Amino acid sequence: MGQQKEAATLGMWAFLVTEIMFFGGLFVGYGVYRFMYPEAFHFGSHELDIQLGAFNTGVLIASSLTMALAVRAAQTSKKKLLIIFLAATFVLGAIFLGVKVVEYSSKWDHHLVPGSHFQRPEGAPVQLQVFFAFYFMMTGMHALHMIIGAGLMIWVLYGAVKNRYHSNYYAPVEMFGLYWHFVDIVWIFLFPLLYLIGRH
Repeated sequence: MGQQKEAATLGMWAFLVTEIMFFGGLFVGYGVYRFMYPEAFHFGSHELDIQLGAFNTGVLIASSLTMALAVRAAQTSKKKLLIIFLAATFVLGAIFLGVKVVEYSSKWDHHLVPGSHFQRPEGAPVQLQVFFAFYFMMTGMHALHMIIGAGLMIWVLYGAVKNRYHSNYYAPVEMFGLYWHFVDIVWIFLFPLLYLIGRH
């Protein structure tokens, strides 16, 4: 059992390293283009809804707390609490994705989605579309990871209902917790980069 947990932990960290490299590449690209077109990125930040972004940041921080409590519940064989905290984490994740749908819909209605539909607001720099290309690419990949996480959480939650996790076997809950915290941390970097920097 101990060797299985060590192997699972090593595998998860190896996976997270590849994810860090993937998102790291996106962050580097964002930094390069922000340096090249600072006015366009400042203008783009003002087009984002900072209140919705801040709300979603709070939602994800809360979900990290419920996920940590779920892992603790699994470690202490508290099935009922495990189910409650996993379900709470799932609901918070769904709220986050729902808010992103609202934000994406607003950008579509205002013709700010890159492509043939894009219309530059009056007075906006020509490179504004570059900012929104990074916005949708980075937040879209993050949202995809959230959706995958929600699917995995259903599987973990099913295992909890079936009473598969206890103080001697909780690796799936712990590994999923690492994944969820990683996705939350990525958003903690995305929010200031996209919504805050450049605002006055």
